[in-house]
Amino acid sequence: MTQPTTDSAYAHVDMSTSPPTVRLPRSYNAATDFIDRHLEQGRGARIAVKDDLGQYTYAALAERVNRAGNALRSLGVQEEQRVMIAMLDSVDFVAVFWGAMKIGAVPVPVNTLLSATDYPHYLEDSRARVLVVTDILWPKLEAAAQASSFLDVVVIVSTPGGPPAPGKVLLAPLLNAAEPELEAAATTADDVAFWLYSSGSTGAPKGAVHLHSHLVQTAALYARGVLGLHEGDIIFSAAKLFFAYGLGNAMTFPLHVGATAVLMAERPTVAAVMRTLATHQPTIFGGVPTLFAAMLADPTVTREGGSRALRFSISAGEALPKHVGERWRERFGTDILDGIGSTEMLHIFLSNRPGDVRYGTSGKAVPGYDLKLVGEDGEQARTGQEGSLWVSGPSSAVAYWNNREGSLATFHGPWTRTGDRYTRDADGYYTYGGRSDDMLKVGGIWVSPFEVESALASHEAVLEAAVVGHSDPEGLTKPKAFVVLKQPDTAPPGIVAELQAFVKDRLAPYKYPRWVEIVRELPKTATGKIQRFRLR
Repeated sequence: MTQPTTDSAYAHVDMSTSPPTVRLPRSYNAATDFIDRHLEQGRGARIAVKDDLGQYTYAALAERVNRAGNALRSLGVQEEQRVMIAMLDSVDFVAVFWGAMKIGAVPVPVNTLLSATDYPHYLEDSRARVLVVTDILWPKLEAAAQASSFLDVVVIVSTPGGPPAPGKVLLAPLLNAAEPELEAAATTADDVAFWLYSSGSTGAPKGAVHLHSHLVQTAALYARGVLGLHEGDIIFSAAKLFFAYGLGNAMTFPLHVGATAVLMAERPTVAAVMRTLATHQPTIFGGVPTLFAAMLADPTVTREGGSRALRFSISAGEALPKHVGERWRERFGTDILDGIGSTEMLHIFLSNRPGDVRYGTSGKAVPGYDLKLVGEDGEQARTGQEGSLWVSGPSSAVAYWNNREGSLATFHGPWTRTGDRYTRDADGYYTYGGRSDDMLKVGGIWVSPFEVESALASHEAVLEAAVVGHSDPEGLTKPKAFVVLKQPDTAPPGIVAELQAFVKDRLAPYKYPRWVEIVRELPKTATGKIQRFRLR
């Protein structure tokens, strides 16, 4: 809930109420609240960020943010203009993001794992005037940048041993030449602050437009209200900063409470994640179901080889299979708090919580968010009846940029249609049933691909699985499974029939996959979501 106030430039968060009360002044710049506030409150000497090259206090980060904002202004960036960020996770990402917001510009982080053919859409759709890109990523974006109708300047972020960028503006000297003091632009709580693009799991990514007020809402309601984050925490997120889940985990949540964020530039392989856990001993770890499953598939991965300070982990991106959560708790002695969020809602709005974990469910509504399940008849679903999940809360994007059709389909007054299907039990726990556009009708009965995938993934030989609809010779839709094995080079004879029988034993017989294809990997978005439309 949000109430207006004029007592300061910062949001006032009252944690004594349920849900926490967030009071925002009309004149509000999120960069002032998340960065400058800590200096006024005496945290300047605390470590704000650790990345691959060093560690940075809140005072050093505040100066770096100011320099980044002044540097962007020197390049001609004006209020409300977009600044595209295609950067590996580092303190410079943090500085450019907040620096842009502090001058009233709009940072637009984009997925760094895409191919060269994907980036023209982002540059043209956003109409970004400046692109800030890590040197090793520049070859993938160069053609799109050269063809852009709107781009004025490319700024290269150099990395140790990275490729040269002759003739390009370099970020480091640009920051060094910029002034270390910066007055925040006179934005309001309702001004556009940043965009985040949807993951593209069902087509072309859409730019979700978020406001200055949204970041503090997710930090207060979920990070503090559910997770209980505090300034003594050290947070490491394998999920990257360029999408909503990672942006909250690894930047806005720690910077709200005065904690420490650990950033890792490289891709989150099991080895890299374990090395970072062991080195920095985080208290909270953010991952996705695919990563947790991969870590469990490696028998050498143990709590002793990671972080002994870990209080719990969080998971989002896709629903966490029950067996993954249970096996993790057995091996590591701590829980994974599974939840669901979205780019449109900025972060998690439905979650398990410390001391209240029910594996196989997404938990309960985060206080401050309202949920409803809508049935096929358009009415609210009854207890135990599956329906389409709708959410209402203070962090919802205002629209998709330049996409009225998509906006009208998703945003309905205070309600946002998530596209996920759920059931709610009598105790208020929500169980995931799959994406609305992925549901299969087999023999006139709806089948959830996620339910079949979870059954397959509980087989000891299976690492992960994806299920889509496929037509039989009569043109009728039946489930087809794509399966990744833990030991793909030593698949036992008859594994396909074994997996089909395994599912039949656990689910209604009509749900078993009529076809099983063994594959090396599944197509996914950067958030770890399986791109079933590509399999179809």
